[in-house]
Amino acid sequence: MIEAAIFVIFPFCLGFAAFSDLLTMTIPNRASVILVGAFFVVALLAGLNFSEIGLHVLAAMAVFAACFALFAANVMGGGDAKLLTASAIWFGFTPSLAAFLLYVSIFGGALTLIVLALRRQENAILASGIPVPQLLLTAKKIPYGIAIALGGLVAYPSSPLMEAAFARLS
Repeated sequence: MIEAAIFVIFPFCLGFAAFSDLLTMTIPNRASVILVGAFFVVALLAGLNFSEIGLHVLAAMAVFAACFALFAANVMGGGDAKLLTASAIWFGFTPSLAAFLLYVSIFGGALTLIVLALRRQENAILASGIPVPQLLLTAKKIPYGIAIALGGLVAYPSSPLMEAAFARLS
């Protein structure tokens, strides 16, 4: 039962946030709230002790501090900051957190280049009838929730909770 929650909750919330960001340029708060709340339930049921959970919370707080600074500098959106923080709690202070943040950066850079290229071709895309969300072409921001989701999905198999789930299944 707990393994199913570990396998489903994190990827589902990230996928939901990514599609919402792509289509509406917003990340619903409920995705981040579910990620944080579910982490505590899953972590306790998976057997993490309070000091391990505390390290996960500390990792999320460190990511939040960096995100808050980027938000204050108007470099990062609030939804992106919340989703990145809520995702970081699932990784804790482990090498998988560094991998997650690296993947998010790589996917974010690629996403930014793709979106900027699409925006330069807006007239051709609209004339050809290619189904591209209108906000993707006209908004002044990048739907970074997509990069967060991709980075999270790539790094998640090496996260502490996934390793615990795989160990329980073995």
